[in-house]
Amino acid sequence: MTKNTTPPQDVQEMVAQADTGARSPKGMPGTILWFIPLLWSLFQLWYASPLPFIFNIFVLNDTEARAIHLTFAIFLAFTAYPALSSSPRDRIPAIDWVLAAVGAFSAAYIYIFYTQLAGRSGAPTTADIVIAVCGMVLLLEATRRALGPPLMVVAAVFLLYTFAGPHMPDVIAHKGASINKAMSHLWLTTEGVFGVALGVSTSFVFLFVLFGAMLDRAGAGAYFIKVAFSLLGHMRGGPAKAAVVASGLSGLVSGSSIANVVTTGTFTIPLMKRVGFPGTKAGAVEVAASTNGQLTPPIMGAAAFLMVEYVGISYVEVIKAALLPALISYVALLYIVHLEACKAGMEGLPRRHKPTLLYSLLSFTGTILGLCIISALVYYGVGWTKDVFGAAASPIVAVALLICYVGLLKISANYQDGVEIDGELTEVPDPGPTIKSGLHFLLPIVVLVWCLTVERFSPGLSAFWATVFMMFILITQRPIMAKFQGQKELSSSTKEGFVDLAESLVSGARNMIGIGVATAAAGTVVGVVTLTGIGLVMTDFVEFISGGNIFLILLFTAIISLILGMGLPTTANYIVVSTLMAPVIVTLGAQNGLIIPLIAVHLFVFYFGILADDTPPVGLAAFAAAAIAKSDPIRTGIQGFTYDIRTAILPFMFIFNTQLLMMGIDSWWHLLLTIISATTAMLLFSAATQGWWLTKNKWWETLLLLVLTFTFFRPGFWWDKVYPAKEYFPGTEIVEVVDTLNVGESLELMVEGENLEGNFVAKTVRLPFDDRASDADARISSMGLMLTETDSKMIVDMVEFGSPAEASGIDFDWEIKTIVLAADRPMKEWVFVPSFLIVGLMLWNQRRRVSKQALNV
Repeated sequence: MTKNTTPPQDVQEMVAQADTGARSPKGMPGTILWFIPLLWSLFQLWYASPLPFIFNIFVLNDTEARAIHLTFAIFLAFTAYPALSSSPRDRIPAIDWVLAAVGAFSAAYIYIFYTQLAGRSGAPTTADIVIAVCGMVLLLEATRRALGPPLMVVAAVFLLYTFAGPHMPDVIAHKGASINKAMSHLWLTTEGVFGVALGVSTSFVFLFVLFGAMLDRAGAGAYFIKVAFSLLGHMRGGPAKAAVVASGLSGLVSGSSIANVVTTGTFTIPLMKRVGFPGTKAGAVEVAASTNGQLTPPIMGAAAFLMVEYVGISYVEVIKAALLPALISYVALLYIVHLEACKAGMEGLPRRHKPTLLYSLLSFTGTILGLCIISALVYYGVGWTKDVFGAAASPIVAVALLICYVGLLKISANYQDGVEIDGELTEVPDPGPTIKSGLHFLLPIVVLVWCLTVERFSPGLSAFWATVFMMFILITQRPIMAKFQGQKELSSSTKEGFVDLAESLVSGARNMIGIGVATAAAGTVVGVVTLTGIGLVMTDFVEFISGGNIFLILLFTAIISLILGMGLPTTANYIVVSTLMAPVIVTLGAQNGLIIPLIAVHLFVFYFGILADDTPPVGLAAFAAAAIAKSDPIRTGIQGFTYDIRTAILPFMFIFNTQLLMMGIDSWWHLLLTIISATTAMLLFSAATQGWWLTKNKWWETLLLLVLTFTFFRPGFWWDKVYPAKEYFPGTEIVEVVDTLNVGESLELMVEGENLEGNFVAKTVRLPFDDRASDADARISSMGLMLTETDSKMIVDMVEFGSPAEASGIDFDWEIKTIVLAADRPMKEWVFVPSFLIVGLMLWNQRRRVSKQALNV
């Protein structure tokens, strides 16, 4: 089994302070601090399950569930997290018990007095406001304890802005709000603290964090590390490549960059240093890999589920959009590690048994074919059972899953005496036995992904069923494996299984304390934005400093998102940056003729918010990695950010080329071409930034690699110079143009007019029409437009309420200036032909130089 290598004491304290709470008191307080998180996990499982509706007991609406969720989070924030670094860790002071009780009551107030509050909505009593003020103050303090000052300061500044609006400079001034109005809005409605963010934390995030805690307790985290080392440890810079893969796998279910760094970095950083990586670079590789784990589907640090709510598209669409950028980013990090190893002349760790080339090929091919066959059997096999057995299909599939689980446990039982993986590892474990030692850990992930993507269950229900199966594994894997290994006494194994289950329920809940208070505190920011209209101020500010240049708009938005994201956990990070900055890009892009899909905008700000995790001076993940690597944290953070430049260019590329988000792809070969070109672009960019490909680059080679990177990411930029991408028609020809559109197409219009504030607005919009509309007039009407032609101008006479036209911001008396159609031209991917030829020539030239260098040696 994997050796339990303990992180340095300061790193353990950092993780405890960041994720689970640094207190571990004894006696009755310790029991309470164990029992309350257990109750929280059981409550969340009950709320997510179908049981309340089956038995009609303790059925809660969303607002009541959010209140109970925050009650647990605030209570545990005050009891598990000390107030100051000098506060006691082995006991809970009386003042913290009082604060925990008052904070919990304030959070539970909406649940306890739900009916009364609903009856006096908009007319709060003095008691309501007092409770709201107490709750807000204690929420800020709980946030400071659990997450440090950054998010607390951000929320406090926004609260100050709410009351000080009339006294602000003119550019950001507003009329202000009374304490009654502000507290009622932020605490007693679902517009602020108890809004969408806390709802997602309650419905989805908790279960996914709990699922990850159970996987880790069962041994899946150690298994992923072993597999990564067995597959990659023998390559140049092998431990660093293994760190990238292991951190990626951990990041799939982790909601914390810092926990990801410590989980895998404890093993990988010492090994990276052993094969030649300096401490700074070893820590930086781990940081870059761990932060990228937050960008990787299916969880994305829980931001995937927030995007579902904020963007208004299905979970599958979010995953589809985020998948390719995350994968090519990881491929590029692996390549950067390889280039670093080549530059330093590093070697990998020796293999225990060196396989022949034929064996390696057969093993690789067999593994890929096996996975494809199993995937096809599962997908089509289960589909077939549904058609044949109807409602009985689910029990049949459950029985098949259990048989598969027992079979995989029997295989795993024969390979439990694997190599110990720690900083003293001297050889690479054999891949075959290592992979076979924990194949059953993949089953809960299969259940999760199946429920999400095939059954199309809600994320909460999918996580519930995956967690139930994970609970079954925790209880049964030890006794069943002991039975297969011939052990007679099974009672101790069974007892250990139940202990594992209870401890994972507790640790999962403690991991959620920070996320729970973070989503509530970030909800304060959202509430202030809706109350004061500061979102429009941010738009005006960015427009002013960018001068309307779309690239500068994106650059300033990226910088602001980076600053806002410093020190914030993933979930709160996304809430803050998407609330403030996403509308800026959408609005200013439309005003400058660029219609950007909303998911692209949200991924853009999310990427830069996450990059703050390794950006000095607040990069907590970099501090954790530096503590393990015994390196300078600022230098480690800077080096990690240089590795993450490859991630930073991706958002700029997919804003202009949405094919990178798998949008607008109409065939399998088109998808394949997109994947190949994007991967090539990222590898070339890595070679350019490292100054090394097959050998050290010359300055002109680096410059040419950057141009090729841009070409593969944005082929349309060059193609537009030869073949214009758009055709333009006067607005008066709208009837004729609409009549030529195919069903499913949308109409792009350039419109202008005065908004409700009396400001002149010019922007580009895209309107869909009803597929059933048969003629041009019906199609225009289905968009929500009533038009009148006056003095050779097409004027909007009326906009239908709730229509696409109204949603796009068009108002009556606006003029439709221009109709924009995609031009009929050769596909832009023809640019790849000369680009690949240039890549080939550069490759040949560098190979020639390498050969010359070898001869000279």
